[in-house]
Amino acid sequence: MNVGYLLTNSAHKYPERLAVISEEGRWTFEEFDQRTNRLGGAMLKAGLKKGDRVAILFFNSSYFVEVYFAALKVGLIATPVNFRLVGPEIAYVLNDSQPSILFYGSEFETTVLDIREQLDTIRVFVSPYDGGSSSALDYEDFLSRQEYITPVSDICEDDQCQIMYTSGTTGRPKGAILTHGNVIWNLFNTVLGREDKTGERALIAGPLYHTAALNNHFTIQVALGGTSILLRKFEPESFLRTIEKERVTVISGAPALYNLLLQHPNASKYDTSSITKCTAGADKLPMEIKERLLEFFPNIKGIYDVYGCTEASPCITILNAEDSLRKDLSVGKDLPFLEARVVDGDDKLLPPGEVGELICRGPNVMKGYYGNPEATRETIRNGWLYTGDLARMDEEGFFYIVDRKKEMIVSGGENIYPREIEEVLITHPAIADVAVVGIPDPDWGESVKAFVALKEGKMISEQEVFFCVINYFTV
Repeated sequence: MNVGYLLTNSAHKYPERLAVISEEGRWTFEEFDQRTNRLGGAMLKAGLKKGDRVAILFFNSSYFVEVYFAALKVGLIATPVNFRLVGPEIAYVLNDSQPSILFYGSEFETTVLDIREQLDTIRVFVSPYDGGSSSALDYEDFLSRQEYITPVSDICEDDQCQIMYTSGTTGRPKGAILTHGNVIWNLFNTVLGREDKTGERALIAGPLYHTAALNNHFTIQVALGGTSILLRKFEPESFLRTIEKERVTVISGAPALYNLLLQHPNASKYDTSSITKCTAGADKLPMEIKERLLEFFPNIKGIYDVYGCTEASPCITILNAEDSLRKDLSVGKDLPFLEARVVDGDDKLLPPGEVGELICRGPNVMKGYYGNPEATRETIRNGWLYTGDLARMDEEGFFYIVDRKKEMIVSGGENIYPREIEEVLITHPAIADVAVVGIPDPDWGESVKAFVALKEGKMISEQEVFFCVINYFTV
């Protein structure tokens, strides 16, 4: 099986069901399938061969998902580009991944023109650029060059599917090579962990250049015959308006997204009764927000809290809705088709309650970093993916992420985890958001500094922030 087949299969089963809704229009599964077949054929006609990379630089749109599935159906490797990067950073990603073709949105025309002379391997540029472009072929003209084709049949699970770039928080971004098998096994894990079902209507606001939005939120809907409603960018009122208008059943997002929704002054004006599932990821979801979400979305039974990383395609653990209130701040158990554990600095398995690095292995773990064998050896050892996240496990097998290994603060020889302090401060009724970092200290090596964002109309003193933390950890 390969990822492209997921669309072909759903088009056969649900030809008239809506597959994609976006600013550009609405497409049934049959229409979406046929357009991607033609676009894939056009790529081959342009001279691309199996294994070539296809760079994708779009906001969430039908263009993005068409290019993505078209590439996979003919054996090409999709390389989504973070649209939040600036020109030199985009040029780095494109030169590092070495694509043969770049599809990009008209919003990025100036950026592409500025860096075009720096790009080493791209020989074809395609864009739906209104009014014409001096640098690119028109998207619809390019697609119409090719009649309907049959997808390539010799694409297997071991073939490369995606090069997904990490955020680059510890240096320049690295391209994680994900195979078709990695993405499909992640799909199996996620469907079971989130208890997904067929025919959902999912609102997707997270950027599709992330594995969470692409592999979990979108690809799962394609596989299960669901409708994906793509939001170009997240804006709270537009998000709420779309839920009501399209009768959305599934939403996903980071805690910051939910926080912004709940704080919006017009939030109560919209009908959210169609929502039956909320999933959260990218950070811990405080209990206060969970409880407010249960009131705001009256037909959900809890929150699915998802943990993972790009290198795992991305899912490693999921806390299901049933346990979401019982296991505060947990990210759940490891998923069925992988194994996770917590180890110390000598790779020894730690008992429940002790903090160490979370590692995992399974068929969802990446093949390696593109063109970077040294980083691959550092991250994958003896078949285990070292996530760089500090975690602990309780007696029931539920995992708790403590912090990033590199973000741990060492003060006076003691390990301090910023995330633990953030979890305490976010419970204060005056605090809307908080970030804790370590700063140099001449006596202690490092000391703790908290950056606090207050709720509208609220006040809090520096002493109150200090005693909020001290009182919690001394009780």
